[in-house]
Amino acid sequence: MGAGPVTLPLVLLPAMMCDGRLWRVQAEALGHARAVMIAPTHLGASVGEVAAQVLDAAPRRFALAGIGLGAVVAMEVLRRAPERIGRLALMSADALSEPPQVAAGREDGIVAAKAGRLLDVVRAMPGWAALGSGPLRNEARALVERMAQDLGPEVFVRQSRLMQRRPEQQRALSQLKVPTLILAGAQDTALPVKRHEFLAELIGTAELKVIGGAGHMAPLEAPDEVTEALSDWLTLPQR
Repeated sequence: MGAGPVTLPLVLLPAMMCDGRLWRVQAEALGHARAVMIAPTHLGASVGEVAAQVLDAAPRRFALAGIGLGAVVAMEVLRRAPERIGRLALMSADALSEPPQVAAGREDGIVAAKAGRLLDVVRAMPGWAALGSGPLRNEARALVERMAQDLGPEVFVRQSRLMQRRPEQQRALSQLKVPTLILAGAQDTALPVKRHEFLAELIGTAELKVIGGAGHMAPLEAPDEVTEALSDWLTLPQR
C-alpha cells in the first residue's frame, strides 16, 4: 500500500482504561478515505510489549495517532520502527519517564483497584479531573467509566505498572522527520498546553493545535474538532 496522504492507513491507540470507543467518531469519519485500525493498548505488561503487538498487527507503513498511554506506546513504536511511521499525532502526551513520586503515588490506586474499588480509583485519576468545560463533559465521563469497568481491575494494574516503567522518548522525537501533529486540550490540567509546546519544540517541525473547551480526553470532549485536526494532518504534504 502506498504512503501518500490519501491512502496511508491509520492506526489509533487508546488512552489508559479506554478501548476503541474512545476513537469511534474519528475512526468512522476518517475511515471513508483510508483503512483505519484501533489497536488495543491493554494486552501487554510493558510499553515494549504493547508496541510490539501494534507493530505485529499494523500495515507495513502507516500513520499513527495515540492519546495518553496510547501516545506513550506510539512513541515506543516510533523508536522501534521509525521507517514504518509515515506521520505521527500525539495527544495528552508526555515524552518523559514517570517521576518517582508519581510512580509511587500509583500504588494506592493499584491496591484499591485490587480491592474492588476500581471506579473510585478511575475517578481519582488526574485525567478525570482534567476534562474540559465543554458540553460533552458529562457524556465523556460516563463513557470513560463504562470503558474502565468493562476492562476491569487487572487491566488497571497492568497499565499502571506500564506507566510507572515507561521510557523517556525525547531522542526518538527529536529525530522525527514525518508530518507530526501535537494536539492539546486547552483545559487539560493533567498535561497542560505548555507540556505540549515542549513536545512541539523538541520535534521542531511539528504542528501544535489546541482544542478550546476540551481537556484530557479531546476525542470524546470535542470529537468534531479532533476529527478535523486529524484530517488536516493526514493530508499534510510529505517533507
